Amino acid sequence: MNKAEFDRFADAYDDQHRANIAITGEGPEYFAEYKIRRLRQIVDRDRLDVSRICDFGSGIGNSIPFFRRYFPGAALTSSDVSERSLALGRQRYPGVGHCLLIENGRIPCEPDTFDVVFSACVFHHIVHSEHVAWLRELHRITRQGGLIAIFEHNPLNPLTVHAVNTCPFDENAKLIFARDMAKRLKEAGWGSSRIQYNLFFPRELAWLRPLEAKLGWLPVGAQYLAMARKP
Repeated sequence: MNKAEFDRFADAYDDQHRANIAITGEGPEYFAEYKIRRLRQIVDRDRLDVSRICDFGSGIGNSIPFFRRYFPGAALTSSDVSERSLALGRQRYPGVGHCLLIENGRIPCEPDTFDVVFSACVFHHIVHSEHVAWLRELHRITRQGGLIAIFEHNPLNPLTVHAVNTCPFDENAKLIFARDMAKRLKEAGWGSSRIQYNLFFPRELAWLRPLEAKLGWLPVGAQYLAMARKP
């Protein structure tokens, strides 16, 4: 994870991200809320008690208001390699949760701290050979029975690939196939991983979005969600 790269883009991130996804008809808020709402649905389905959440690669805090909405009773910890991004997150949402600066390949907290670790489109910015090491680090900080939820761009979706290839802060990104993420989760010690594909319809076809809950098996969604539990 390149600290300097993320510090450099932090101040312009929101504007660039908004421009890059304009083709979908939605803003960053829609996609941020979508992920946290899906996480809430999964937690409820699995009857998982959640009091502590870690947002790994939290950036400038786009997910914070939705964590506050969908997990009002949980303590949120934002973690990132970019000091500037964390600072902007605190400015945008003062007094919400804690922040941890990731340094030297480690998240500075005790083992078994969190019930859920969450990651939104972060791993394609990490060198692929380092994925397993970071997944092990996330495993370390998650309690037994806890959940990891990783949202990533789907390299099988041509619109997603185009968006990544034309996005300034994705200039060094390398997308990950869902099957590879599942293998890496297993190698890192996570149990029984599951993949669900998401985000099939742009705003113009929003009336079809209720169908998405039944399309999670179809590998053409713009993103996918990789989930696993700590045995």
